[in-house]
Amino acid sequence: MNTIIENLTGMDALSDQVVAMDLLIAAKSGVRNYAMAVTEAGTPEVKEMLTRHLDDAIEMHEQVSAYAVEKGWYHPWDTNEQIQLNLTNMKTALNLPAL
Repeated sequence: MNTIIENLTGMDALSDQVVAMDLLIAAKSGVRNYAMAVTEAGTPEVKEMLTRHLDDAIEMHEQVSAYAVEKGWYHPWDTNEQIQLNLTNMKTALNLPAL
């Protein structure tokens, strides 16, 4: 999308929000996958390596979620607020012109 149009419509912030939330979902998936892999590791060396990756994935999740909370895009402790934000985002997406 054109930068000028993004700024005029406020879509620049929404684009940042979409990227951050996609990254948060990917980080959660990474944590879950590494945790599962640690329990399936065949050798102590593999388990140790996977555990280090799991620790890194948890740190990444913490950083991304803290950023999203700071920006007001993610409300993990307030379900009602998160639902309202999700509904607002959904309505905005449904009202975007077809490209």
